[in-house]
Parts: sequence; structure tokens; C-alpha cells
Amino acid sequence: MKTIKELYAYRHMIYSLVRRDLRGRYKGSVLGFLWTFLNPLFQLIIYTILFSVILPSNIDKFYLFLFVALVPWIFFSTCLIGGSACILAQQDMVKKIYFPREVLPLAYVTSQFINMIYSFVVIFIVVLISGKGINVVALLYLPIIMLVEYILCLGITMLFSGLTVYLRDLEYILGIVGMAWMYLTPIVYSIDIIDKKFLKFYYINPMTPIITAYRDILYEKQIPQLSTLVHALVLGILILVLGCFSFSRLKRRFAEEL
Repeated sequence: MKTIKELYAYRHMIYSLVRRDLRGRYKGSVLGFLWTFLNPLFQLIIYTILFSVILPSNIDKFYLFLFVALVPWIFFSTCLIGGSACILAQQDMVKKIYFPREVLPLAYVTSQFINMIYSFVVIFIVVLISGKGINVVALLYLPIIMLVEYILCLGITMLFSGLTVYLRDLEYILGIVGMAWMYLTPIVYSIDIIDKKFLKFYYINPMTPIITAYRDILYEKQIPQLSTLVHALVLGILILVLGCFSFSRLKRRFAEEL
């Protein structure tokens, strides 16, 4: 409760860090803020060419099947890899002034989350162009699964940003882990092709129920199964608790280690 009260007291600092990150992300580039929409669009084009032309898939409207999972994955991957260095990136601030250290991972994840929301504008455009249409009732569940993913990403960032202060190589290790993690998550393929005996291992992966829920809402146009939502929420909360606990222990010596 003390930490929550402190974070509330420093809410303006969180807001300033988020705003600075969003404004400075593409500062100096010709297209500027447009890169928020162009980055996921270019990734969509590359993966669609790869899995529709070079390695053709039997999935109907594969580009849409891929895109509704790719954008949430980019958010998670950025928090996993980039978020691990969010304390190191602000080490001068950490060494010079006092503030609750949780501000940094919280601000980082929030800015990436807002960036994902902007990217969803492109998703909705692609959904409409595809002719798939939108189930308005199912769409009401979209904020819920977004919130669940936010909780998961905050826990992941809390955990690894604290550990990276003590183990600098972890930032590079996570780059490899993130690449492997993507292919162990049903993003470029359907989970239906997985042998049933391996499914229980797939659902240990917290991103599996999250990606499944996004696909149910935006691709299948159906309400996600309650079991999927509960599974994703439970895993997200467990990882957040683990991340907060470890961060609270590790933050005590941040200034010394930096």
C-alpha cells in the first residue's frame, strides 16, 4: 500500500516520462509519428509474403489472422527486451534523485501500451478492408484482454528490469529468448495444429491465451471463452506479483550497482 501511495504521489512524473517517450520516439525523423502505424504495417507485409507466397498457409485471410496477433506480440516483445533496460537507461536519474523506482518500468510499459493502442487503428482498418466485419459484442471484451496483457507486461518488465541492473548480459539473452518465445506462441500458425499432448505445455506460456483471445475477438468474431480470459488473467497476476516482489527486493541497491 505504501508503494501504491507513493506511485500516486508521483503520478505527474509518470505522466511526464510517458509523454517524453511518446514525443521523443521518432523525433527528428521525416515521417515522425506515422512510424507508429508504418512499423506494424511493414512487419505485416513481410510476414504475409513469407507465409502466403514463400511458405503458403491454408488459413483463410492469413494476413488478418497474423496481424491481430502480431501487434499485441510487438507490445509484449518490446516490454520483455526493451523494458529490461529501462532502469539502466535512466541510471543518472536513479543515482541523483529519490523517487519510487517502480515509476520507471510503469512509465515504460504505459508508453508502449499507448503505442499499441495507436497500432490498433491499423488493425481495425485491415479488418474492415478484409470484409470480415466486426462483432460489436465480442469487441466489448477487447479492453479486458488489453488490460490483462498490460498486467502481464508490467510484471515481466518489473522482473527483468530489476535483474538486468545486476546482470547486464540479461538484456542480450532476452533478445534471443524473445525470438524463441515468438515461435513458441501461436502467432504465425494456428494452435489447432499442435498435438494435444503438447497443448498443456503451450498453455503454460502466458501469451498463448492472450493471443487466442485477441484472435477470437478480431478474427473469429466471437466472444472469447471465459476459461481463456481467466487463464490469461491468473497468469498475468502471478507474474505481476512475482515481478513486484523481486523488484522491491532488488531496487534497494540500484544506486550502488549503477
